[in-house]
Amino acid sequence: MTTLKANATHSRQVYIWLLFCAGMIFCMIVLGGVTRLTHSGLSMVEWKPLMGIIPPLSDQDWQDSFQKYQLFPEYQKVNKGMSIEEYKYIFMYEYLHRILGRIIGIIFLIPFLFFYFTGRIQEKLTPKLLAIFALGGFQGLLGWYMVKSGLINNPSVSQYRLTAHLGNAVVIYSYILWVAFGLMGERKASFIRSVSDIGKLLRVSAYTITALLFLMILSGGFVAGTRAGLAYSTFPLMGETFIPSGLYSMMPFWLAAFEDVTTIQFNHRILAYILFVIVCSFSINALYRLKSIELRAGVVCMAVLLIAQICLGIATILMHVPVVFAAAHQATAVALLTASLFLSRSFCDIKKILQTTG
Repeated sequence: MTTLKANATHSRQVYIWLLFCAGMIFCMIVLGGVTRLTHSGLSMVEWKPLMGIIPPLSDQDWQDSFQKYQLFPEYQKVNKGMSIEEYKYIFMYEYLHRILGRIIGIIFLIPFLFFYFTGRIQEKLTPKLLAIFALGGFQGLLGWYMVKSGLINNPSVSQYRLTAHLGNAVVIYSYILWVAFGLMGERKASFIRSVSDIGKLLRVSAYTITALLFLMILSGGFVAGTRAGLAYSTFPLMGETFIPSGLYSMMPFWLAAFEDVTTIQFNHRILAYILFVIVCSFSINALYRLKSIELRAGVVCMAVLLIAQICLGIATILMHVPVVFAAAHQATAVALLTASLFLSRSFCDIKKILQTTG
């Protein structure tokens, strides 16, 4: 009994730690969006994983940093003549973004080592946590690989690299939550007992929604990377029609989904419509079938967040992509994915328990 209680306590400690890490990554994703929206991502032209933690401290340090920035295309083609105060503004966004990445690495690594060497981590959990740490290291390399694409000729990062950077961050965030939700233990068991067979359709629908939300976030990466959100500032029509002219007009046609601003924004809108229909159908079915208060709350939360996400998306387009609304749109997308992950993981665990007890 004492051992079981200790294991439950250790699992709860790891669970809280993982949730805290996920919260930090959530902030990191939002800050990354703000960095992009304020055009600050190319302000730091060097990558120094260790020494880069120290910002310019003196006036001479700032002058040296500003002079290095002036050698690159963004200053020469976009920000020619900007003052050093304006440079400090964009520099600090990118600096904070990079520093937060390092802080997250420390917050993950040090507790992991403590939990591991004190025997508080289940043996089967260790490979998963090591995989998360490896993905975090890869994220740092991917971030610099993205920035480099805007330091050569065109002062704009590649939409492919930006979306890969965003996508990997979301994968890390999602995997941490998936692992953490699996450690809910006794709390989860309490409401699983009140759930009958939820049915294959409901479970598959939950998984589908999670996958579509991830695809939607990747689509948003391409919208951001190509600035497709500025192409059409009307809703529900794109210009004067629902289906805009020139859709998929590039050759080969499939390339338009990644490089043509009209097609990219259209696809992003269509994904939103599809998600709205699926989530509404899922929510009605789930609320009718589920008895668990926690699962019903998760369903309601997901539905409300989807409505908020769509409203923010519309406002962002109509108002020509203001930073506040665009950042809120991105933050709500990640929050929506969180609710979906909670439901998907719960349904996954319910299936396993029902199969074991059945």
